[in-house]
Amino acid sequence: MSPALHVHPEVAEALATGRGVVALESTLLAHGLPEGDNRRVADELEATVRAAGAVPATIAVFDGVAHIGLDADRLDRLCTPPADGALRKLSVRDLGPAAGLGLSGATTVASTAALAHRVGVEVFATGGLGGVHRVFPVGSGAAFDISADLGVLARTPIVVVCAGVKSILDVPNTLEYLETQSVAVLGYRTDAFPGFYLADSGQGVPWRVEQPGEVAAILRAQQELGVASAGVVLAQPLPVDRQLDPTLHDATLAQGMELLRSRGVVGKDVTPALLEFFHHHTGGESLRANIELVSANAGLAGQVAVELAATPRATP
Repeated sequence: MSPALHVHPEVAEALATGRGVVALESTLLAHGLPEGDNRRVADELEATVRAAGAVPATIAVFDGVAHIGLDADRLDRLCTPPADGALRKLSVRDLGPAAGLGLSGATTVASTAALAHRVGVEVFATGGLGGVHRVFPVGSGAAFDISADLGVLARTPIVVVCAGVKSILDVPNTLEYLETQSVAVLGYRTDAFPGFYLADSGQGVPWRVEQPGEVAAILRAQQELGVASAGVVLAQPLPVDRQLDPTLHDATLAQGMELLRSRGVVGKDVTPALLEFFHHHTGGESLRANIELVSANAGLAGQVAVELAATPRATP
């Protein structure tokens, strides 16, 4: 491997011996959860992957080196905000500068997927995908914005287990973009595309699967047919009784959008600002839902990784 890339020995052994491996992003831990909760959740996610029979590989960049799999010390460092604020949020475009300049940062969905694929990891668990942002009224000065997550999925053949697209985004246009980019979208035991905090975004899924083995069969079929240039989105909803109350969700979203308009928040700053607003205005319910859904996705991803390991790629 390159000096800019380090694979944890446990992850390297699992890849070499054909065991299932699940990539986990680090932006959720470093920038998405409160300090204290984040370190606990980091351990819980890795334990959930292990309970499914797979090996976890949390991904982050430290001092210019991308680490695929973190030890306890690096998880501590990831989950403790540095005094100088030097732990950056790194998308794919930021990986080269961070590595070249010896900087540290947490990886987004896009950069985690890219680095995981780089070392041969086929499954990645996260909370909710980025997507097409809601467009503010004409004249507001806001630009049309599409998350880098979608572009990376369009060219990275990896299974991304998620709770759909963040409900604060434009879900119909995000699904349309995924279709245009030939990204397969599967609903896990659901016909409705989930909306992160919500079990149903109001949009359907083109394909439904019932078992992790079906997901493995789909990915292997894509590979054999030579059409595996893009990723696969496996969308798993929260149970209806565990979702954020829809009335509370809609009211909070409306208030948050109005606040962003009044403050002139646009582009890449919209999503983190809205998520923070949810965390502070739902009495902890959005945080509870976020942790539950990402944990469930880690467990499902572990099951899919085990099935993929038991279904080797066909030899050309």
